Amino acid sequence: MATTTKGSAVLTLPTDTEILVTREFNAPRHHVWKVLTEPDLIKRWWAGRRGTVTHASVDLRVGGTWRYVMTADGGFEVGFHGEFREIDAPAGMVQTEVYEGAPDGDSEPTLNHYTLTERDGRTTLTVRTVAPSKELRDTIIASGMEGGMQEGYDLLEELAADLTASE
Repeated sequence: MATTTKGSAVLTLPTDTEILVTREFNAPRHHVWKVLTEPDLIKRWWAGRRGTVTHASVDLRVGGTWRYVMTADGGFEVGFHGEFREIDAPAGMVQTEVYEGAPDGDSEPTLNHYTLTERDGRTTLTVRTVAPSKELRDTIIASGMEGGMQEGYDLLEELAADLTASE
């Protein structure tokens, strides 16, 4: 298997309403894109090591929707959904994201901008999340999302590297 870059995503907060994540993967862009967008592959990485993905649906077109649900190791269900606003495969996409378990039952969506750039067979993924408020951004950060993201991206890289090795 190819050398991976475990736990190397960098999270910063460039403004009061933004989260910026940058991570390099040891795999070409088209494989990272595939793992980010195909339901059977999403099920294998999205929960990190914190549970099991029980549902992943993706209608990958502008106006199409996506939804992921996991059963966390504690036995509770966590779901997110959204809509694709822009798609430029495999260079990137823009999508909304809503947490289905928000206490008020109606969470405002964030807007997630994914950019994938490839250099020498390695792909840098940049995800800029724009929240509608500082409070929501801070709630996302306080949820422990960074640890789960690191685990998920480690698994994503393993899958993308395996796709590369099997070519």
